[in-house]
Amino acid sequence: MTADLSQLVKAYDVRGVVPDQWDESLAELFGAAFVQVTDATSIVVGHDMRPSSPGLTRAFARGAAAQGADVTEIGLCSTDQLYYASGALDLPGAMFTASHNPARYNGIKLCRAGAAPVGQDTGLTRVRELVEGWLDTAPPAPAATTGTITARDTLQDYAAHLRSLVDLTALRPLKVVVDAGNGMGGHTVPTVLAGLPLDVVPMYFELDGTFPNHEANPLDPANLVDLQERVRAESADLGIAFDGDADRCFVVDENGDPVSPSAVTALVAARELARHGGKGVVIHNLITSWSVPEVVREHGGTPVRTRVGHSFIKAEMAASGAIFGGEHSAHYYFKDFWNADTGMLAALHVLAALGGQEGPLSALVAAYDRYAGSGEINSTVADQAGRIAAIRSAYEGRDGITLDELDGLTVTAADWWFNVRPSNTEPLLRLNAEARDEPTMEKIRDEALAIIRG
Repeated sequence: MTADLSQLVKAYDVRGVVPDQWDESLAELFGAAFVQVTDATSIVVGHDMRPSSPGLTRAFARGAAAQGADVTEIGLCSTDQLYYASGALDLPGAMFTASHNPARYNGIKLCRAGAAPVGQDTGLTRVRELVEGWLDTAPPAPAATTGTITARDTLQDYAAHLRSLVDLTALRPLKVVVDAGNGMGGHTVPTVLAGLPLDVVPMYFELDGTFPNHEANPLDPANLVDLQERVRAESADLGIAFDGDADRCFVVDENGDPVSPSAVTALVAARELARHGGKGVVIHNLITSWSVPEVVREHGGTPVRTRVGHSFIKAEMAASGAIFGGEHSAHYYFKDFWNADTGMLAALHVLAALGGQEGPLSALVAAYDRYAGSGEINSTVADQAGRIAAIRSAYEGRDGITLDELDGLTVTAADWWFNVRPSNTEPLLRLNAEARDEPTMEKIRDEALAIIRG
């Protein structure tokens, strides 16, 4: 096929429409390139429940084996289960998934041994260059000895490892509704939660990459509605939703109200600091709530603020030796999970925290949710840089206001802050605002939006 790899190879992964943008023949070349770039003698591969995933994964494995690498196929898995395998087996890995994208999409998330991420600056650009070269000329010559392809089940070991990282001994009986969105949570949740004193009410656990019920993207409030209604109907203690590849988890309380990922980050940070003797670095991106660094300091830790994006979080985790990191998008990163993100481990922390005391979740998280936030608001603009410059001009020089450009533009005052970031892929500006009370947040939000939207 004729492929435009500039549209297929993104900053952090490979992602596109099958078979329009890529197919099994191209997946085979990606497998060969991955082995050459990582200089691997063995790799591990896994895939989600999309109809195209098994064929693409097997083609990738063939390409890798043809270059002499032994391939361990772990089959159906969540992305964090693939990271587990990469870490536990100390092998480079490839996960075939398009996360929450529609059914016609698929992609590859690549990592080096120990679940170290592969992005544009850490090998993905070279992978693309090799594949483009082979498309222009001829496929790579096979190695003198073809590698083996063997199957291995890692689900039980993955579940056991996660449960070893959370003290669940004091967990009281809880009723929990879990919405897997027809994604990989339907595969992993039953094993991870087996034997715990939980009455699990499953929603959409059937693996179906066509997503017949709703998109597997809980970041969109529309996709939480079913879970919220079911939590209320069941009088459950909480609800948990996973995205398509089950590496992100979202939480709703006993009233069906969403718990902000910042509150979850603060709660888990406090627990991880306690587990590590009351000290350690915790990473948070710059649009998480003020609550996060406050809670980290209160529990003896050191908060470190980073840009938005998993590559920045993981790089800072490694550089600082951080014990934990969290993002507004419900990605949660753990030192004891090879600095990789795992929504399932965050979910276990929430269950342990709730089940270790008698109060409801809404009361528990109130201590970690101290401010009024706008959530992320997108605006389509013709001139991203011009609009950001207009905001700078409007606030620069005002008494008591500071500006920084760690990621986009952040404007901070004593009682509020907001950040405006450009999208890398669309003509959008993303606004996040927070204040000590709702009226102040709304005033600042609307003030910023008026400038952004001209």
